[in-house]
Amino acid sequence: MSADECGEFHVDRVSGDEPLLPARVHRPADLLRLLLGMAGIALVLGLATFAHGTTAGLARDIGTGAKAAPPLLINLAGLTSSVAVLIVPVAFAVERLIKRDGLRIADGVLAAVLAHGVSLATDLWVAEAAPASIRVALTQPLANGSLSAPVHSYLAPVIAYMTAVGMSRRPRWRVAMWGVLLLEAFAVLVGRYTTPFAIITTVLIGWTVAYGTLYAVGSPNVRPTGQNLLAGLRRVGFHPVSAMRAEDAAQAEQNEHADRGRRYIVTLEDGPPIDVTVVDREQQAQGFFYRVWRRLSLRGINQRRSLQSLRQALEQEALLAYAAIAAGANAPKLIATSELGPDAVMLVYEHIGGRTFDALADEEITDALMHSAWRQVEALQSRRIAHRRLVGDALLVDRSGNIVLTELRGGEIAAGDLVLRMDIAQLLATCGLRVGAERAVAAAVEVLGPDAVADSLPMLQPIALSRTTRATLRQLARERAKREREAVLATSQAAKEAREAREAAGPKDRKTLRAERHAEKNAEKRALDEASEEAREEDLLAQIRRQVLLIRPTAVIEPAKLERLSPRILISWIAGAFAVYLLLSQLTNFNLGDVISEAQWEWVAVATFFSALTYPAAAMSLLGFVTEKVSFVRTVIAQIAGNFVKLVAPAAIGGVALNTRFLQRAGVRPGLAVASVGASQLFGLGSHIMLLLAFGYLTGTEQTQDISPSRTVIAGLLTVAVLVLIVTAVPVLRKFVATRVRSLFAGVVPRMLDILQRPRKLVTGIGGMLLLTAANVMCLDASIRAFGGGDKISYASIAVAFLAGNALGSAAPTPGGVGAVEGALITALTIAGLPGDTAFPAVLLFRLMVFWLPVLPGWLAFTFLTRRGEI
Repeated sequence: MSADECGEFHVDRVSGDEPLLPARVHRPADLLRLLLGMAGIALVLGLATFAHGTTAGLARDIGTGAKAAPPLLINLAGLTSSVAVLIVPVAFAVERLIKRDGLRIADGVLAAVLAHGVSLATDLWVAEAAPASIRVALTQPLANGSLSAPVHSYLAPVIAYMTAVGMSRRPRWRVAMWGVLLLEAFAVLVGRYTTPFAIITTVLIGWTVAYGTLYAVGSPNVRPTGQNLLAGLRRVGFHPVSAMRAEDAAQAEQNEHADRGRRYIVTLEDGPPIDVTVVDREQQAQGFFYRVWRRLSLRGINQRRSLQSLRQALEQEALLAYAAIAAGANAPKLIATSELGPDAVMLVYEHIGGRTFDALADEEITDALMHSAWRQVEALQSRRIAHRRLVGDALLVDRSGNIVLTELRGGEIAAGDLVLRMDIAQLLATCGLRVGAERAVAAAVEVLGPDAVADSLPMLQPIALSRTTRATLRQLARERAKREREAVLATSQAAKEAREAREAAGPKDRKTLRAERHAEKNAEKRALDEASEEAREEDLLAQIRRQVLLIRPTAVIEPAKLERLSPRILISWIAGAFAVYLLLSQLTNFNLGDVISEAQWEWVAVATFFSALTYPAAAMSLLGFVTEKVSFVRTVIAQIAGNFVKLVAPAAIGGVALNTRFLQRAGVRPGLAVASVGASQLFGLGSHIMLLLAFGYLTGTEQTQDISPSRTVIAGLLTVAVLVLIVTAVPVLRKFVATRVRSLFAGVVPRMLDILQRPRKLVTGIGGMLLLTAANVMCLDASIRAFGGGDKISYASIAVAFLAGNALGSAAPTPGGVGAVEGALITALTIAGLPGDTAFPAVLLFRLMVFWLPVLPGWLAFTFLTRRGEI
């Protein structure tokens, strides 16, 4: 039956469309503007604090200019702006209500109310608690003797309302809005009712609150429906019958690149079906923060703009589609493009039936199919075109069994060598995940040649691969680790059962029993090591490198330096800024000139020596509990780097994490690294308590009875006890924790027994702990002698003060125990008989030697070890 005989072909039918689009969406751009507004407010207040002369001079200049203005002009401007600032918002609200857009007006009213509240809170803060410099910058005396308002509580709500309702997106209303705001600012400034900084702060508060409100409640969803799509196709000359979503809506939302659009298969009245991709502003905004991070973190790669306009996105995809076909690659043919209103575009392609590479079963992925994929990459690279996303769902297998490249929008024209090699590395990983490294490398070498494949090895690293590939590699790594743990646990269980069976066989004399136990421990240790080695597997990237090296033994496999900014580097800079802030806050509490002039510099040099001695001592205390061979020099550098780590974590946590990571990178198994650091900490705690009791006894109870336990320690112990009870009471948590702890510490007990059987190691560890404590005590003693207090306090009292302060600093939640250590040391020394005017600078010098001065060397050591991959 033809279309003329039956009209049902002309009925719009949309299958698989979103069942219900959300009424509101949270735009990343609104969050970004919110953060920019908050940064702007902070910048203005900072300028007001530190540029007091500039703000005062600007206010004087405006006041001088205001005297020359005619009073009639000032009064006319004030009257006009006062009326217009009310009329323009009301007029826009009426216009929106007539067009049935009342929700937008409700958003504006909510933003206005919130802005009014923020304005009143800011006024109260400036009047009651703000520094005097900020109060001077934001206010000025009025004729009646009072001060002007720091924030205009009537203007900020108007700005928030106008921004939230979207007046800035309509040209005529935008001109009216800015005209009213400029006229109002002119009137209050010339009339000397406010200051320039108050006007700027008012505008920023209104702007920030508006975008914060829009992000919190969401903006109206402008995503086009399938019916809009059919209407748009008719406007460009097609005669659609129905449209069906090519993917499930939930699947599309979970897609790594959901910003690449919704895909439809459209049936036409007079021809074969077509594929249509619809891109709207909401989908385009998805992944915004990830793209920003990739732009900042990767060097030498041209990331596409984080916020493209729809027109730019359409033009980029069209250009890549035409360029790929011109290069001889199999790609969908673009036959039409069009806008779907102001907030969406569509791209129309010839329909290509088939399945994606990910949808194929493993046995369906033949060498011929992989050769087809590599030929498409070869065609693109011959014209310097980079695909940038050669993952399984971007490789479409058509009905003839050939690969068709889709998802071209993220590609790049005239790409550099770095990006082209990344494409090869990505496709190697994509194929390797399905068929293994050997077949993937063989197929690539067959098409591209060994040299091109070998050149891509420096790009074969997780940061250069797609998010989905990285996630798959992490999942495989977790499965490998689980298999290794299970193998070790099985061996450990078998050894335990065999030991129990032998013990049940009958009684034996003590000498024979001791010899058998020693042999059993050695056999169990060897069995655990062998099981771990047998269960250990190479990751996919290492397998690919090994296969390429079999073909090109001289190939460079060292990963290229692609990472410009990493979370670790970012944390380092944040920690550095935090350290500067803490140091400045400490220095504001005393007169640095007096301390420098009163210090005896020969004792300062002695304190410096003992401070430096603590790092070899700390390295000895750690290596004494490690049976593997670890470089002593590298361990000392790691202890120096620990001074920098203390800035972002409490002292007890930061050092443990750093030492554990260092041992793991040095070749010690994770469970054994944790056990070694734990044993070091356990022995250190025991020696700390024993030394504290011993020196406390020597000094006499009358000097130490007032040093009471820390409330932080008590609260921490109570918290730990409550958590232990909760974990013990809940079966799911109990099973989870028991499984993790058992798997992590499998094989650790034999290793600890090995340490106890090596007296030299044990002496090194315990000797390092005693040397570490002695060096710190001598550093504190030298600091006290630097200010003439050496004859007023005994070594035993100094040791008690240090041990008590160090214990409190380890328990304190502040980075490095800042504040808690100083207070505890000063209190303990004062109780021991040292005058307060001597104890304070002595403790300050001691903390300068052991905490603040090593920060810069610690940062250098941390950077050195990070670059060498040793932490």
